[in-house]
Amino acid sequence: MDSEKVYQMDFSKVYLLLVNKAEKKGRTKQEVDEVIRWLTGYSQEELEGVLEKSATYGDFFRNAPALNENRRLIKGVVCGIRVEDIKEPLMQEIRYLDKLVDELAKGKSMDKILRK
Repeated sequence: MDSEKVYQMDFSKVYLLLVNKAEKKGRTKQEVDEVIRWLTGYSQEELEGVLEKSATYGDFFRNAPALNENRRLIKGVVCGIRVEDIKEPLMQEIRYLDKLVDELAKGKSMDKILRK
């Protein structure tokens, strides 16, 4: 998929897909929220505010209050591409979130997911 199309996607729709993926594997919306907060620095109130208004996926990451420095420790493959090898910074941030939710859905503990 074209990067610009991904950036223009409605974040609230992507969020629902991420939550559904986690819930199908026995995880919770709260855990998805925790992963998102850890990665982006949004508070729960800020995250809920973004979900209420119409924000694009790209803007969600562009406006992130404090991207976690430990996100660089996220390694692995998403959609056949190693996240650590993605050259486009915004797409890499998006794929970091994809990878974290994948790990959540696969049953990893929160300590390991959040690189504690």
